[in-house]
Amino acid sequence: MTINMKALKLLAYALLATTTLGTVSSCTKGFEELNINPNQNPNVIPETLLAPALTDLVKRNMDRAMRITNELMQVHVTRDNTDEFHRYVIRSAEADYMWNGWYTQLTDFRDMYNSAVAVKSPTFMAIARICEVWTFSLLTDTFGDVPYSEALQGRAGNLQPKFDKQEDIYRDLFVKLEEANDLLKANTNLGADQAQLDPLFQGNALKWRKFGNSLYLRLLMRVSNRTDAIAPGNMSPQAKLRDMVNTRPGDYPLIANNSESAIMRWSGTAPYQSPFQTWRTADFVSSSSMSEFFINNLVEWNDPRLPKWATLAGGIYKGVPSGYVPGQNPAPQSTYPAALMTEPLLGNILNYPEVQLLLAEAALRGWITGDAKAYYETGATNGITLWGLTAPAAFLSSPDVKWEATSTLDTKLDKIHLQKYYALFFTDFQQWFEYRRTGHPVLPIGPGVRNNGQMPARINYPVYVQSLNQVNYQAAVADQGADDINTKVWWQL
Repeated sequence: MTINMKALKLLAYALLATTTLGTVSSCTKGFEELNINPNQNPNVIPETLLAPALTDLVKRNMDRAMRITNELMQVHVTRDNTDEFHRYVIRSAEADYMWNGWYTQLTDFRDMYNSAVAVKSPTFMAIARICEVWTFSLLTDTFGDVPYSEALQGRAGNLQPKFDKQEDIYRDLFVKLEEANDLLKANTNLGADQAQLDPLFQGNALKWRKFGNSLYLRLLMRVSNRTDAIAPGNMSPQAKLRDMVNTRPGDYPLIANNSESAIMRWSGTAPYQSPFQTWRTADFVSSSSMSEFFINNLVEWNDPRLPKWATLAGGIYKGVPSGYVPGQNPAPQSTYPAALMTEPLLGNILNYPEVQLLLAEAALRGWITGDAKAYYETGATNGITLWGLTAPAAFLSSPDVKWEATSTLDTKLDKIHLQKYYALFFTDFQQWFEYRRTGHPVLPIGPGVRNNGQMPARINYPVYVQSLNQVNYQAAVADQGADDINTKVWWQL
């Protein structure tokens, strides 16, 4: 691929504006034929940016789900002492990988939007907006206040963007989701040539619209501890939920079944390959064991997902304790099956079970009208059927799953979030985000856990940002609080 010096400078400026560090572009192996010729007008081919950016993001998210989320949230436990996420230890160097990758692809999504405007493609404009909102939500939910209004302006010479308050970021994310929903009302599918470059929904406008509105639902619930009027129309998150679900459901269609789930379904053929496909099998299955918490619930429910997600150990499914004392390394037990290395469903972004369980919580709390029990049971059973399996006949009546009308609010919330915990298997940081928001599901705390037994509330900013964007970094810390893992973000009460 030939890149002239002018193009290289533009690329460097764009990345400096977002990450304040020159990094490589999002030119991804396997997409050489899709790359933009820098000597041609980039405002004519928005579709060439979509697949490389989406696949890179999902791969990065899966990688960090494996490395960070799955340990913090007791999906698995490493059996050596090189990483201590299961002890609530997050080193400062962890920040760079996601910060750099997310901002790099945000540049692509913004370019895609501008190109779509130039070629008058409302559908691609909407797709770009949805992807931008999704990525910025990951950034702000991970770090808190981040560059937003001045981000992605390197070509204009702004290499030191200010950090925006999280509440202001969310306010604008909702505006962008409204824009995307309006743009997709015409239900104009992408043409055949463009559709084949859409690895998520193959150009189906309605499915993109449902994804965008389901993301809207997720993010409204994310900030639902707040009553601020931050949703469009001067609405609180709770009022906007009612507007979407009860008052105007036809204007805000949601993901309505498993087949409409937003999942990067890896084909196994380049470039649509799981990031784990190139790992050594030993690195994927032998460095850790599944946790007792993760395994024991599935065993108790006779859950058919167990063989999909874990191996037998001595003829049974058995986990190890999370947060064990350093030096008291447990013996190996059940691990991830090697088949997960190429599993298409690990590319999950937002699925139907999550949507139903979000609605269950909203109904339980009285923010929408509807049957919380029905939403809960639909979400729980579809969490199984999504994997091509059948829920056991007694699944919904088992003691730890059954919805009891007389149970306390907290007990019902824990049931909802425990089912969501499994529905979010390998989904970027979503298990951790939801735990930070709700405190559910209730996780056991091992004797070797550090950080005073407190789940980290965020990840620190990249160290290099402190020096390369010092003034704005210091302003962000003064506003949000100390740059450490225990400073809560705005939505986390």
